[in-house]
Amino acid sequence: MKKTGTAVLLVSGGLDSAANLALAPAIGFHAGVGLTVDYGQRSAAREIACARALCARFKIEHVTCDLRGFSKLVSGKSALLEDSAALPSPADLDALSVIEKSARAVWVPNRNGVLLSLGAALAEARGFDAVLVGFNAEEAVTFADNTPAYMDAMTGSLRFSTANGVEIASATAALTKEEIVRKLTADFPFELLWSCYRGGEKHCGECESCLRLRRALARGLGPSASEAIRARIFGWPS
Repeated sequence: MKKTGTAVLLVSGGLDSAANLALAPAIGFHAGVGLTVDYGQRSAAREIACARALCARFKIEHVTCDLRGFSKLVSGKSALLEDSAALPSPADLDALSVIEKSARAVWVPNRNGVLLSLGAALAEARGFDAVLVGFNAEEAVTFADNTPAYMDAMTGSLRFSTANGVEIASATAALTKEEIVRKLTADFPFELLWSCYRGGEKHCGECESCLRLRRALARGLGPSASEAIRARIFGWPS
């Protein structure tokens, strides 16, 4: 593996992908362009807006891909794609049986396989070396396609399907969300993040993605800083 060079960043606007903008140089990469895909997810518009703002803050190009037809192919299979579907709000983020049930509800068939392949195609076209992804150890517990093993398998596949051997890399895959927050500097633009499964004006504060971000901020930044961010940016109660 090259483990160095320029990369396409798959940027959703969430904590993990945004953190790779700041942390990727530590593993030998820098993002040359950010790619956000609208695959029909409920929060697509908010993700695109926040991803664009994050890329602007870090002074890299941002591009989007309209893949809304994908949601029709897998219709009825994920609460992330159905506006009327109930989104899980797990009471215990560490209870395996609870979060496994939540993972099943929001699983989108082969989503990461599709997104990584799109990112790799863009990377090859630009002559870039890698695709950067915002994986994390916390969600890898219930999502096999969030793991280093999956990254290695995709890299192996891309040796055959990209002329320049694009690889998959992540600065956050070995870290929990709390650890990710702790690694970011005080001037990191937390106010530009969008992690909510819903697409409202503010984070709902109730879906699993919101709950994980809220916990990571509280533990990683400390109570006073976390409360300030919740109140000023996300509108969550203290």
